[in-house]
Amino acid sequence: MRVPSRSPGQQPGSPASPTAPARRRPSGATPRRVPTPEPDLAAYRTAVAELLVEVGALADASSTRARQVLIDERLREPALADVLDATPQGLIGARETLLLEMARYQPNERTSARDLTALVRIYLLSRIDVLWWQDAPTFLTDDQVNGSAELVDLEWLRRRDLLGFRYQEQPATMLGRAARGLRRRLRPDLTPRTAGLLFRRARREVVALLNDIAREFAAAAPPATPPLWVTSLVRSAEHQYRLRRLGYAAMLPSGHCLGYSVDVELAWFERFGARDTLAELLLNRQRAGELNVIDEGQAWHLCLAPTARRRLRRAYEAEMGV
Repeated sequence: MRVPSRSPGQQPGSPASPTAPARRRPSGATPRRVPTPEPDLAAYRTAVAELLVEVGALADASSTRARQVLIDERLREPALADVLDATPQGLIGARETLLLEMARYQPNERTSARDLTALVRIYLLSRIDVLWWQDAPTFLTDDQVNGSAELVDLEWLRRRDLLGFRYQEQPATMLGRAARGLRRRLRPDLTPRTAGLLFRRARREVVALLNDIAREFAAAAPPATPPLWVTSLVRSAEHQYRLRRLGYAAMLPSGHCLGYSVDVELAWFERFGARDTLAELLLNRQRAGELNVIDEGQAWHLCLAPTARRRLRRAYEAEMGV
């Protein structure tokens, strides 16, 4: 995002004489700082959807060069360039990163990017998260996540019945992993098929957001539908790199590593007739400017908008009696 240059004004070491007559600028000569307009995110999402159609038409291996030319041309169009250029990487950095991600892409059972089209969608839409929170500090290591005063312990809140959503932690031992595997074999649809949370910690604003979504979902979903299920919350950059090595579509930089992004289960709620209800609820919040939403298949990625942060922080404090 380009910032207009500032007038140099009075320079150090050259104080103005108090008796010197003030010079008058000619009418209309005073420089004005024009605020940089916010990128049009609705236009950006529409342009991404249109690009995905074209990428899908060039999905075969022989079209690698054609895909590169397509990406290079389309990312320069204003609807896409305005957003990408406002991120820390800028347009050129985003373009090079996306092409590199596409060149390295290998489909596997773990990744949410089931094909190249999904990879492009996840990468480009996740740049909205980065645009919104580019000034937020990154949790670089696991220790920073576990020791941060900006995050609260979900288990402490859960035991006090202060959470409207569910989650499960990753098993910490071989015995725990074996028990999880046995439960899945005996009752495969009891819970979503997810590895669970490595860190059971979250920002206060995110807890308030998820509780709010959980209440709305419970009111709108068919009877006997389980509560909202969260599959991923804050991650360290250290953990994000581990996920990349395992084959997951873990983008960098990521809103997860800033603490403002979460993943919620969607596919599992199909068996309760509630998937579409939850999807529409989330998209409505995106239209209202509260969220960025990315369809990643089984789970959907959500990122809290900065404009909603203060309201949700107050909601957390009121709800928790802080």
